[in-house]
Amino acid sequence: MTGSEDRAQDAPQGGAHDRTIGRRGLFVTGAATALTLGTVSFANAAPGGSGSGGGGGPGETTRVVSGTLPPGAPDFVYLPVEVPRGVRELAVSYAYEKATVPAGTQNNALDIGVFDERGTELGGRGFRGWSGGARTEFFIRADAATPGYIPGPVRAGTWHIALGPYTVAPQGLPYTVTITLKYGERGSTPAPVYPPTRAKGRGRAWYRGDCHLHSWYSDGKRTPAEIAALARAAGLDFINTSEHNTHSSHSAWEGLWGDDLLILTGEEITTRNGHVLALGTDPGTFVDWRYRARDNRFGHFAREIRRAGGLVVPAHPHATCVGCNWKFGFGEADAVEVWNGPYTPDDEVSLQEWDNTLAAAGRSGGRWTPAMGNSDAHRDPDRIGGPQTVVLADELSRDAIQAGLKAGRSYVAESSAVSLAFTVSGGRGGHAGIGERLRVARDEPVTVRLDVTGAPGCTAAFVTDQGTLFTTVLPGVGAGSAEWRTTGSYATYVRAEVRHAPLVPGLPGPLTAFTNPVFLDT
Repeated sequence: MTGSEDRAQDAPQGGAHDRTIGRRGLFVTGAATALTLGTVSFANAAPGGSGSGGGGGPGETTRVVSGTLPPGAPDFVYLPVEVPRGVRELAVSYAYEKATVPAGTQNNALDIGVFDERGTELGGRGFRGWSGGARTEFFIRADAATPGYIPGPVRAGTWHIALGPYTVAPQGLPYTVTITLKYGERGSTPAPVYPPTRAKGRGRAWYRGDCHLHSWYSDGKRTPAEIAALARAAGLDFINTSEHNTHSSHSAWEGLWGDDLLILTGEEITTRNGHVLALGTDPGTFVDWRYRARDNRFGHFAREIRRAGGLVVPAHPHATCVGCNWKFGFGEADAVEVWNGPYTPDDEVSLQEWDNTLAAAGRSGGRWTPAMGNSDAHRDPDRIGGPQTVVLADELSRDAIQAGLKAGRSYVAESSAVSLAFTVSGGRGGHAGIGERLRVARDEPVTVRLDVTGAPGCTAAFVTDQGTLFTTVLPGVGAGSAEWRTTGSYATYVRAEVRHAPLVPGLPGPLTAFTNPVFLDT
């Protein structure tokens, strides 16, 4: 990556450098616009000493950089750091000021990460970690790193601290970055140990999973060990790691998998135009996030996810947080996360939008996008497995689970207490299950049946391309069932929903569970 630099006048070595954005500093990277600031040099730092005027303890040198980012700042601001030989550890801390803003105006939010001497090229090899706004400091050395960052040698060359001004107040975003180099023997980097791609399982069966989870390796508060224990307690058979914009947790699950729990590795790619899960990528895979929809780069990285053995799953496409709405379209999606965490109005919008895509797929007989649900759990009291996707797979392995998800042989439930059995049968003896197609004559009678456990007193419904055509209240205790008849000429597809009572009169109640569709091919 190259571009003009906006260099502030050098301050005394070890003192504060002021970095302000000038028009010369902007350049286009082929993706999001970015800015490179003036280089911070440690060229005269003396290993084994405190550094000339730089502060810090014995064997370390510190530089401090400060500046202000204006409204409309680029998505990424890179601060080059010249790292000399003999460095054992890079340590960085940062701070920024919040402003007083009028109601309805976004305040300052500044993310941080780092790239090593291999550069900041989009999709390149230089990525060494990202914590977003979850931490105010991090370190990297050969044998260890702050969660979210990748252990490894601190090699000589130009490193880049990456600042991400997520939102900037009208007054601007004042920031300070403190960089400390610590000298000495590098140490060795332990070989990563990754989860296996197969667990014992139960053969061909329905397996329950939560594929959107956050630990302290990004902005979550739970350790991997706590997540694994909670996943087992929630009745899950598989989980997928999905830290924001980092693969650093892939090697953090040693000893936590077992015959009863398959751990897939992935990432939540958090762009400024929406979030997408890389589900079940090869361990150690990093997927870049530094682009917007206007940059026309998402297709490239979707293919990178698939080349690494993963699925592409847009997450919470109608979430209300800044930058969370999905703007890239669904042409590259292998599935879509329709239900994210506790059921809210934006999940209802996602469900209805997804349902609208099924009619077109039914008419053409072509590809359709299955739905799934995940908890997006970060911390207590977020409930892991709430909701969860229940997938029919030949075995408890990465390939089998992904095949079931991609085929839509799945339903979503609020907990492991809820189980569904959904079948569609034709008058001539044909039958189909969730995610399948049933070939029928146009006027052939079709029987739709749903069996439900774990949802007493809820309402079961059958939904087609015309909308909801049948509803019934399930018994107040025990299991319940619903049955309805239609024809291939009357329904292009049919799927099932189970809902709680409405919280607002006239609006649908929160989901308890829902299925992917069965298509009726005439």
